[in-house]
Amino acid sequence: QVQLVESGGGLVQPGGSLRLSCTASGFTLGYLAIGWFRQAPGKEREGVSCISTNDGSTDYADSVKGRFTVSRDNVKNTVYLQMNSLKPEDTAIYYCAVKRPYCSGDPGEYTAWGQGTQVTVSS
Repeated sequence: QVQLVESGGGLVQPGGSLRLSCTASGFTLGYLAIGWFRQAPGKEREGVSCISTNDGSTDYADSVKGRFTVSRDNVKNTVYLQMNSLKPEDTAIYYCAVKRPYCSGDPGEYTAWGQGTQVTVSS
C-alpha cells in the first residue's frame, strides 16, 4: 500500500523551530520529487519547498527562504522539513506529496499526498 505519513507538527511560539517528517511506505522515494505544501484556513494550498531525490536539487518559496531547509534520508525513506524562525503566518496544515521526476510548485502535478500535520505558531 502506497502511503505518505507526515509527523512533527505542533504548537510553537514565534521564533521557534519544528522539524516535519514525511515517511513513505510501499514505495521508495528514489527518483521522485517530494514537495511540501501548506494550507491555511480560507487560503489555497501553496508550495513551500521541494526536493528532487533524483539529483538532490531543492526549491523554496520566497516566504520561507533562509528559514526552512528540506533534506532527505534515503535509508529511512524519509524527507524532512526543518522550520526555523517560525512566524504566525506559517500557521497551516502542512502536507507532503510526490511526483515524477522533478520539482514543481503546482500541487495538481503531484500524484500522492499525506494526510497533513498541523503547525500552529502562536504566543
